[in-house]
Amino acid sequence: MYAKIDKAERRKRAADALTMVGLAERAQHFPSQMSGGQLQRVAIARALVNRPSILLADEPTGNLDSRTSVEIMEIFQNLNDKGLTIVLVTHEHDIAQFAKRVLVFRDGRIRKDDTVLSRPRASEVLKTLPTLED
Repeated sequence: MYAKIDKAERRKRAADALTMVGLAERAQHFPSQMSGGQLQRVAIARALVNRPSILLADEPTGNLDSRTSVEIMEIFQNLNDKGLTIVLVTHEHDIAQFAKRVLVFRDGRIRKDDTVLSRPRASEVLKTLPTLED
């Protein structure tokens, strides 16, 4: 509403964003009917609706299990592949390895700035992780 976009366009953008994060079928659900990982995907979709050029993500996998964390990183990698710049803050070294570049801060200073040469693709890592059915 703040972006002065008509209702039909707002609905279309919301539906598109939910599709991007894999939640199109949950559009009519309340937050109390969703898991932590689904709520995190909703937060990402909400951030995407106004088509930002940069996405800031502060500990997006902080309260999630390992598989769901990698699923979130898969979403971020796909968005980045489409040209979206993502700045992600995490304390989890295994999550940071999904990025193209990792900066390490300590005591308010940059201590390391490395390009990740052989970063894993989250979609490939997911194939190796157990599912709820396992």
